Amino acid sequence: MDIVLRSLVAFALLFLLLRVLGRRELSSMEPFDVILLVVIGDLVQQGVTQSDMSLTGSMLAIGTFSILTVLASWLAYRFRRLSPVLDAEPLIILQDGKLIEHNLKHERLTENEVAAAARQQQIASLDDVAWAVLEGNGRISFIPRS
Repeated sequence: MDIVLRSLVAFALLFLLLRVLGRRELSSMEPFDVILLVVIGDLVQQGVTQSDMSLTGSMLAIGTFSILTVLASWLAYRFRRLSPVLDAEPLIILQDGKLIEHNLKHERLTENEVAAAARQQQIASLDDVAWAVLEGNGRISFIPRS
């Protein structure tokens, strides 16, 4: 019965936190966000199954992670100079049908991966692309030639 009560408390806290975090954070799942969700999941598991003997400790850790996530988002919004540090900037990886090798190497992307992403967006050839931009969330945006 203790696990049921701990689960109810954990569920209520997570439900509340997901409402507070807002849609912006939830809609743009960047690699850090995925890792954060895994860490929070582990913290919930420890608190619910009594691995750390403290539901309060688990909830405090989850709350701290959540507050820091909201704080980082707010700081990036409020202070534009911090945005490049806190949010990944878009990176041009293709211009006028030609790949920018330096940027591909920096992001460890291959031509095949870029071509596959283009095909998923119904673009047959990279020659048909004016710009390809690697967005902060890891997706590639393609702007076709006019």
